Amino acid sequence: MNGLINVDKPIGFTSFDVIRKLKKILNMKKIGHTGTLDPLATGVLVICLGRATKLANVIEATKKTYIADFILGSKTDTYDTEGEIIEKSEIRVSKIDVEQILGQFRGEIKQVPPMYSALKVNGKRLYELAREGVVIERKSREVTISKLELLEFDEETQCGKLYCEVSKGTYIRSLIFDIGEELKTFAHMTGLRRTEVGEYKVEDGFTIEDMEKMGLEEDFSFVKSVEESFPFEKVELKKEKDIKLYINGNTIVCDKPNDRYKIYEKNKFIGLGEVIDKRLKGWKVF
Repeated sequence: MNGLINVDKPIGFTSFDVIRKLKKILNMKKIGHTGTLDPLATGVLVICLGRATKLANVIEATKKTYIADFILGSKTDTYDTEGEIIEKSEIRVSKIDVEQILGQFRGEIKQVPPMYSALKVNGKRLYELAREGVVIERKSREVTISKLELLEFDEETQCGKLYCEVSKGTYIRSLIFDIGEELKTFAHMTGLRRTEVGEYKVEDGFTIEDMEKMGLEEDFSFVKSVEESFPFEKVELKKEKDIKLYINGNTIVCDKPNDRYKIYEKNKFIGLGEVIDKRLKGWKVF
């Protein structure tokens, strides 16, 4: 079976927990995900099956949107409620203060990943080092915050909600931590829901319970083919030379506007591609 699944991940599950569940439901081994979601987080987790696992990096590189809950006045070692509170502040912040500070975080910014993250340093995950009580210096990375809006803020409880549209590699926990620092207080994330990953929206996702019930009836319609998963315009390759170039990973002259496309050979879907400056480059071939 080859294809993609839009999973609405429940709270308390790791991304690998979801994969283990799907391996049982689908009775297959070759399954991968397109970007880790912490156990605290819920929402869109795109799962790739079979040959579609080649697409994981392509999907992971797309923009993502989140609804994030936070509280000001306390800092945890994980930057979220999964960790222990290690410091508190009595400073009170107004809604206007929060709204004004958000402007500093829109656009391209540098962000330091949290210690409790899956990034590897010298072959070891950062969270493994953190659990051993080891804290190391992390290099900042450039990320893009396309949209950042304050949806709610209660000045009495110091609790709020953010809408975030971000690039690959952005840690919302770190974003909230940094916002707290700029407000001269502390902050940590109390909830997170990923609402979009590229073309995938949470309202179209399937829960674990949905898929378990459908699987018992051998209804696997929650698996979408690669062809139907991407609403891209079609490009048909008619010349044998172009088809060979595409399959071998070479670029092809193409007059289409810069965008992503579905690629066909004689009406047969063979993969995806992207046109940049009149050159078509295949992402992956199926």
